[in-house]
Amino acid sequence: MRMKIGLVLVAAIAIAGTIAPAQTPRPLDVEYREVAGRLIGAALVDTGGWRKLTYLTTRIGNRLSGSPGLERAIAWTAEQMKADGLENVRTEPVKVPYWVRGRESARVVEPVQRNLNMLGLGGSVATPPEGLTAPVVVVGSFDELEQLGPDKVKGRIVVYDVPWKGYGQTVQYRSGGASRAAKLGAVAALVRSMTGHSLYTPHTGGMNYNPAVPEKIPTAAITVEDAAWLRQMTAMGQEVKVQLVMEAETRPDADSANVMGEIVGREFPDEVVVLGGHIDSWDVGQGAQDDGSGMMAAWQAVALMKQLGLKPRRTVRAVAWVNEENGGRGGRAYREGLGATVGRHVAAIEMDGGAEQPVGFGFSITGAASDSPRVTAGLASLRAVARLLEAIGANTIEPGGGGADIQPLMRDGVPGLGLRTIGEHYFDWHHTNADTLDKVDPQDFRRCIATLSVMAYVLADMPGKL
Repeated sequence: MRMKIGLVLVAAIAIAGTIAPAQTPRPLDVEYREVAGRLIGAALVDTGGWRKLTYLTTRIGNRLSGSPGLERAIAWTAEQMKADGLENVRTEPVKVPYWVRGRESARVVEPVQRNLNMLGLGGSVATPPEGLTAPVVVVGSFDELEQLGPDKVKGRIVVYDVPWKGYGQTVQYRSGGASRAAKLGAVAALVRSMTGHSLYTPHTGGMNYNPAVPEKIPTAAITVEDAAWLRQMTAMGQEVKVQLVMEAETRPDADSANVMGEIVGREFPDEVVVLGGHIDSWDVGQGAQDDGSGMMAAWQAVALMKQLGLKPRRTVRAVAWVNEENGGRGGRAYREGLGATVGRHVAAIEMDGGAEQPVGFGFSITGAASDSPRVTAGLASLRAVARLLEAIGANTIEPGGGGADIQPLMRDGVPGLGLRTIGEHYFDWHHTNADTLDKVDPQDFRRCIATLSVMAYVLADMPGKL
């Protein structure tokens, strides 16, 4: 009997030894090493994305909301997404603001004759048809303006010669400077362009009138060099008079659209990783860095997945958002179109900082503390994915990320990522006639495609959600 029991125990132990233990999931950087290598390899030799970016910038050109150029770009993008084999290609109707620049000029008429290189700010009202002429007062901050008071501002053109302290800190003078000056009786406002480096290039951009200030005055950007000259002249005790002529006009809202195409998920088609940039641009230059390169890199990242026959667990969707520059209505329309299904978006990725050499991503979850378990876990997962991007130097993950077009999604809890680059020259070209294709390095652009493709694919395919 004892022998039989012993034999049974030996047999049971032998059988148990053949049962495989529960497998521990492999780290993401191990699990996706092979597919990441395929995506990076394909991106670094890709020619399709560059060819499409060339057509968008060179043949279509700049694309301000409401313009015929933007509508040509939207129709062409939808057509090309279908040609790439993306699924469910569609346009999502959006009403957009329609501001038209018209003819414009600025020149010094006293004590010397001198032209000023300028660009009207988007949303500005016009001057009278004959223009307006007034002496200037130069300030370096809002505090300096307030200290002058109405007696020294009324009837004058306020010139904001504000030192560059980064876009986030300095842009308030472009966006709100006109109303602050009008409140004290100014007849117009000129702002030093938003850049730390200038070759006599004016930078346009959006502005907003404060509803609490009923008087709307015309406003424009001038070059860093001209702002400095005006300050120097007034510091010498010279009264400088400037004639400003602007035909700017805001027309009724125009019909436009977001454009999107996707690869439908093989297991969870209703769960979505969305990535994109904005298709519109200002009405100067070609909108190459801002944001043709971002929109195209995101689109091409999904197109490469299609070319390689990759079909992640979740749906991955490329979107070209409309009206980022002067309204943000494309991002809001996309969020509104989702309704109660917004929670099925597991991540949103935006590229809107130019296509210089990528270094990684910023990451945020709106409303969650930076040390919360959800953010901590998200950062850990993203850093594991980022290790797949070490070979191209795009492996940093830092807190603080997103973008204007994905902010409406992020406000509802969707994790947001913004692609980051070295950012050495972006604000040299930003919103200028110099934002042209030749400013985009083809290989940096391909690295951006690679970075987006790996991150988007892994987030769409990994077993759990971010």
